[in-house]
Amino acid sequence: MRSWISLLLPVLAAAGAIQQCKPSQARTRKEWGVLSTQEKTEYIDAVWCLRGLPSVLPNGEYPGVRDRMDDFVATHINYTLYIHSDGLLLPWHRHFIYLYEKALQDECNYKGTLPYWNWTLSTDNSTLNPVFDGSSTSFSGNGLPIDKTNATALCPKNIPCPTPGTGGGCLYNGPFINWTSHLGPFSISQVQPYGDLPPNTWAYNPRCLTRDFTPDWLSSLNTPSKISSMLSAPDIKSFLSLMSPSTLGYVGAHEGGHAAIGANMLDTFASVQDPVFFLHHGMVDRVWTLWQQGDPESRLLALNGTGIVHDPPTAELVTLDTMMEFGVLDCPVRVGDVMDVLEGEYCYKYD
Repeated sequence: MRSWISLLLPVLAAAGAIQQCKPSQARTRKEWGVLSTQEKTEYIDAVWCLRGLPSVLPNGEYPGVRDRMDDFVATHINYTLYIHSDGLLLPWHRHFIYLYEKALQDECNYKGTLPYWNWTLSTDNSTLNPVFDGSSTSFSGNGLPIDKTNATALCPKNIPCPTPGTGGGCLYNGPFINWTSHLGPFSISQVQPYGDLPPNTWAYNPRCLTRDFTPDWLSSLNTPSKISSMLSAPDIKSFLSLMSPSTLGYVGAHEGGHAAIGANMLDTFASVQDPVFFLHHGMVDRVWTLWQQGDPESRLLALNGTGIVHDPPTAELVTLDTMMEFGVLDCPVRVGDVMDVLEGEYCYKYD
């Protein structure tokens, strides 16, 4: 992982001091469903633009990385075992989706902000949600149904085993019907509990984008009452126990959103290959932001957990001085510098 530092992009901070963000000047990230048709179209066009730009990573070393979008996929893969089910999940992904938003704006002339997917809307039928209704202003819908006779059910320890999904195959409608996944697939079981990256991590394996809608996940983990419980959590440990518990085999709202979409989004390493990943993590960041702002004095800088997946007992605890790495996307970033969305280079809020 450390070898990526040699590939870092030039630092832009030297160009001038970062301006102080005033709450009244903060740009608003909005729920996908409230955007106008033009705003949705502009965002979708920007995502496709990123797919059409060249990668920064050298193809000789990373043959499966074919475009600028894959730079984000590869970065997430490279740090997967340090940024999930632990103390870095929230701060690392906050900066990661910000870098994606900036890439859309700076490299694809996108004028808007990163939208989010509100899990609590249409929890019983995702195809009713504007994010997934299959229209020209959606992120496409479900995948084609496939035979699941020999499929292995994913049964967490803290919720009933969900019923099988209704899809599993390639997308068949909407703007991302021809979207291609280039890396993976990977299984987290290949590296459990705290191992190295999977074999042939960077191999080129082009295939269609797949989804397998399983609404039981949303109705168990992503309901309005679950969000309310998170927002009223007395401390960050309690918050994380509902958002993404570190104990192996237990799941929270973060995992519920991934599993509800299923298929590619269930690939812990390469879930970024589904462009809806960023709307999902926009909601993760929104809920965390609202929780922080509910009691800034005690919550704004609150951290809990380590920098290793599932918080092994020997791992060091994350602190405000912990440095997070982003490969070719950015220089290493101090955790303390991403804790406030109205400070540093950030200047955004949620509706």
